[in-house]
Amino acid sequence: MNQSSQYESVFKHFDENGDGKLSASELRQCVEAIGRELSAEEAEALVGYLDADGDGLVGLEDFVKFVEEEKEEERVKGLKEAFEMYEMDGSGCITPMSLKRMLSKLGKATSLDKCQLMISFFDLDGDGVISFEEFSVMMK
Repeated sequence: MNQSSQYESVFKHFDENGDGKLSASELRQCVEAIGRELSAEEAEALVGYLDADGDGLVGLEDFVKFVEEEKEEERVKGLKEAFEMYEMDGSGCITPMSLKRMLSKLGKATSLDKCQLMISFFDLDGDGVISFEEFSVMMK
């Protein structure tokens, strides 16, 4: 089953009245099924945000957009957590020394020169360090 079919299947499951749209209460049930809390007011606000055609309901296309945004937020959150593990010194970037320390913690000790070389492969702006944006590109 491809991604689109999966989204459509989930959408239909929560479309209780089969009208091809999700109401605020149906969307709330969907969000709660994935383990998130959502009040009735928050559900109404979310419908207002997602509703592209202004009918007060969420269509399949709106739903897919919502799910994709959620997935992207989770991906970015995971990348930030990984970046912070390598960054270590609060500089907002991965330096050759912070990379060396992290690799050592992972049991893959290497020289500072090799760490500088590794960084140079993904250092898009040539400043000798890896920013979060460069790290994101590297992890794709």
